[in-house]
Amino acid sequence: MRVDRGWSRPRGGSRTFNKAPRPQGRPRGRSRTTPWLYLAPALVVLGGLLVYPIYQLGLISFFEYTQAQVSGGEPTTFQGFGNYSELFSDSQFWQVLLATVVFAAACVVSTLAVGCALAVLLTRVRAVPRLALMLAALGAWATPAITGSTVWLLLFDPDFGPVNRILGLGDHSWTYGRLSAFFLVLLEVVWCSFPFVMVTVYAGIRSVPAEVLEAAALDGASQWRIWRSVLAPMLRPILVVVTIQSVIWDFKVFTQIYVMTNGGGIAGQNLVLNVYAYQKAFASSQYSLGSAIGIVMLLILLAVTLVYLRLLRKQGEEL
Repeated sequence: MRVDRGWSRPRGGSRTFNKAPRPQGRPRGRSRTTPWLYLAPALVVLGGLLVYPIYQLGLISFFEYTQAQVSGGEPTTFQGFGNYSELFSDSQFWQVLLATVVFAAACVVSTLAVGCALAVLLTRVRAVPRLALMLAALGAWATPAITGSTVWLLLFDPDFGPVNRILGLGDHSWTYGRLSAFFLVLLEVVWCSFPFVMVTVYAGIRSVPAEVLEAAALDGASQWRIWRSVLAPMLRPILVVVTIQSVIWDFKVFTQIYVMTNGGGIAGQNLVLNVYAYQKAFASSQYSLGSAIGIVMLLILLAVTLVYLRLLRKQGEEL
């Protein structure tokens, strides 16, 4: 039997190859601009709600803009990078930046730990406890930050709070000390943030084939080993999303710190960058310095996100 191997020999003796069929081009009536037309409404909304305010924030940071300029008593003058120079030469700014980074890192790690642990727990309990835990978590997630902060202050109140009575701490004030105040705020931040991590990771775990988990259990792997060696690698794209979201949320915490420490604690010992920017912009009427702090925060978050994604791309992760 003769097998056609993609070429034929004509009568003249020369060998010719059969041409492969050309791939079909882009369907008619469809161009590269079509996807952008579908995205146009969302891009317009994002441009109005995000890009333009950032542009205005950056613009103000390059001018001298105080209460005198707002009231029209003095003209606005261009300062260039003068506001950034003044900001970087302030030792308090670096102290607040360090405190913000450490506090945000602690919140992110705690939120991920609690959220992932409860997500695994949801896969181990029956329907009724699972439903109760989901409803309780979603209730915490839906609670406004100012309401949750007020409730946590009442729970840890030195005179009437039940926590001090249960622990036998008497009239201990949790908001007086620097570390204890940060710890109290951390508890509230984790309480209102872990439901997002829990629900997202739980949805990812449910999408993992049951045969994979059963095989790991039959091989004698513990629950921790299953999470570390099986679930975590398979859920890494989801963990990337929740980590980046947690970093952004926790780095720009404002309401919890402002409400629970009464504007930043005693002598500003519990200041974070968002509260520090608020004090500069509205308490001191130095709007240009407050805008400069906002731009610095934006650049830090952008840099952290890009570096994190770059590290994952080097590890071969598809996001």
